[in-house]
Amino acid sequence: MTALSVQFAKALSRGRIAQAPDSRASLLAALLRKRATAHVVGAKDLESLLREQIRWALPIQDGSGTIDPEG
Repeated sequence: MTALSVQFAKALSRGRIAQAPDSRASLLAALLRKRATAHVVGAKDLESLLREQIRWALPIQDGSGTIDPEG
């Protein structure tokens, strides 16, 4: 394993949580932290995957301006 791989694995481990997130907001916060870590270490494929997960987890706003917190 290269030093970068080891550093990346350790950074991801620090970003993991022991239990499921309580809310969509905490899920988004965890995904954003992981995406930022992937960006810092230069893992472009993982960062792209996390961006898609972040888009999926965002609340949806319909045409009337009402936000559906569950998507």
